[in-house]
Amino acid sequence: MRARELGLACGSLPPGERNSIADVPGVLVGHATIAQGAVRTGVTAVLPHDGDLFQSKPLAAAQVLNGFGKGLGLVQLAELGTLETPILLTNTFAVGACANALIRRAIRADPEIGRRTATVNPVVLECNDGYLNDIQAMAVDESDAEAAIAAAAETFDLGAVGAGAGMSAFGVKGGVGTASRRVRLDGSQYHLGVLVLANFGRAGDLRLPDGRRVDPEVGVVAEAGSCIVVIATDVPLESRQLGRVAKRAGVGLAWCGAFWGNGSGDIALAFTTANPVPHAPEEEFLERRVLAEGRIDRLFQATAEATQEAVLDALAAAETTVGRNGHRRVGLAELLRR
Repeated sequence: MRARELGLACGSLPPGERNSIADVPGVLVGHATIAQGAVRTGVTAVLPHDGDLFQSKPLAAAQVLNGFGKGLGLVQLAELGTLETPILLTNTFAVGACANALIRRAIRADPEIGRRTATVNPVVLECNDGYLNDIQAMAVDESDAEAAIAAAAETFDLGAVGAGAGMSAFGVKGGVGTASRRVRLDGSQYHLGVLVLANFGRAGDLRLPDGRRVDPEVGVVAEAGSCIVVIATDVPLESRQLGRVAKRAGVGLAWCGAFWGNGSGDIALAFTTANPVPHAPEEEFLERRVLAEGRIDRLFQATAEATQEAVLDALAAAETTVGRNGHRRVGLAELLRR
């Protein structure tokens, strides 16, 4: 079930063909899901391209909207403005296992990493799925991260899959969602796509695009959890501009009804598939084509709209789930049918 099938389209810009982050050419997404007994968790991988990311680094930037999070790799990302590995999403206690998997994968491809050349900067972002998942079981291992990367494709499942298996949002079942927007610049068509890991929001605060509020009647649930927003585009941007784009993801989260509470770790990461940076450039200067600053508003709008719809997409796709200790989260589609 997609958000649009529930009548939850957002904004005015047109979506891409798949209405997915994979509408940005070259971007792939894969999942590894663990659903056994009290365990409801997994890994989701976002690949900016299917080549050697250490050798051909996408420009990127991140914005920390609220820092109650335990992600990895954002310090170097802020300093250098590039990605060197796939982006992995998982639960809070699985960050280390996923980071190790990314490091080993990079070394296999480039054996001189950490020896004759620089070390690699793994990027792993997380949400706490401990309400539905036995997070203390630490069920995710390096093989799950490898499996998510190996499964990466242009088409992928949504909802309670991969890193989204145990997530909750606004008191209903959360998970993985996606959306995209098309923009025309200088007569050419470009895309901006968003993927979210939705695990945030207070029960009763969810607002649908038509103004309806959704109350799952689960009692008082604090604004806590997290939302990770991954933004991809094929528009040529520099890292500073990507940081400005990433900031606008917060607009989409607010449109859904969130206010980024004290216990919520809300992080947006944006990258472009244009202008990759070579690890070992042959010349001392690099030439780049960059969007004129005065034209960036269309990307701001696309980010806000696609983020809002991606959150609703995650909730629309996520089916009612029973997890640890009988804890239950109802799916949005089921709730709206009542």
